[in-house]
Amino acid sequence: MSEDGAATRSPGEGGRFLRWAYRHLAGPADGVQGEIQGGSAEAREAWKRDLAERKRYTREQRERRRADRRT
Repeated sequence: MSEDGAATRSPGEGGRFLRWAYRHLAGPADGVQGEIQGGSAEAREAWKRDLAERKRYTREQRERRRADRRT
């Protein structure tokens, strides 16, 4: 068994370089404020309002298509 655990990795996982590249270049950001909480309270409320508006619009479009099929 090798030092880097090659026997326990799946073939598509990549080698040492790909692990390093993900960890240092493409991995999750460290030390960002609010990454778990989703930003400020105002941003969360705006996101919720936007989501509700999108759902309302989609519901109206669905109802409109149903009405068009009936006629």
